[in-house]
Amino acid sequence: MGTMESAVSVVSGVLRDVERREAVIPFQDIKARSRAMAPTRDATGALLRSGCGVIVEIKRTSPVYGPTAPFSASGHSVEDVAGAIESGGAHLIACQTERLRFGGSLLDMAAAREAVQLPMVCRDVIVDPYQIHEARCYGADMIPLQVGILEQARLEALLDRAESLGMAVMAEVRSPEDADRALKAGARIIAVNSWSFDTNALNRDAFAEIAPGLPTEVIKISLGGVRSPRDLIDAAACGADAVLAAEAVMSQGDIFAATRRLAAAGQHPA
Repeated sequence: MGTMESAVSVVSGVLRDVERREAVIPFQDIKARSRAMAPTRDATGALLRSGCGVIVEIKRTSPVYGPTAPFSASGHSVEDVAGAIESGGAHLIACQTERLRFGGSLLDMAAAREAVQLPMVCRDVIVDPYQIHEARCYGADMIPLQVGILEQARLEALLDRAESLGMAVMAEVRSPEDADRALKAGARIIAVNSWSFDTNALNRDAFAEIAPGLPTEVIKISLGGVRSPRDLIDAAACGADAVLAAEAVMSQGDIFAATRRLAAAGQHPA
């Protein structure tokens, strides 16, 4: 299945899921609830802390690597994992909430956020306004927007809606063309995703290829392919303000130690 066909299939599945949830909680209700939430935590400020920041993604499974160690082998709770990540020195926590491919849930994100003080990044395929209000209701402080699968007008509208709720937006790009569109939309945080959208191909050079063309004032995140402290240092050398790591931590038995190794590398003078 080609990437475009995969994207269409994933987006169609997401929209069907949204339709089912909206039948239970109508859009106007979820919108009102989201606007009544307590203020967001400062995700942008967390990214601007000294050094190269670390965002660790909590996920239960992956279409590439399968079930993750903390949940399949160790039987940890989401709260335990989030606490270990925070203690290990991460700047933010991401939680995979996409149900169809990753077995994630908004309830996991809410539980993780309740257990820590760090800002929370909702990791999902967000294509509909309903999802933005829903993410805020479950504690999201930052959301991603996949630039490559969104038309420009929709990208700009979703970005504005998320920011109106106090959330930061991480525009995920995979090409220089995506990056140009993200900048045109007004994105101030750009994450270069090394994985193709269908998760089957990894371009480890993506950040080094795209980041130098981004304005200095844009916050830059290297997403995907960070397996070790060396990878983090390489990303920082190419201009990364932060990296988002999943398997580098979630494949390990000791979540605290794995996070600590990356966080320490992020504060290295080099």
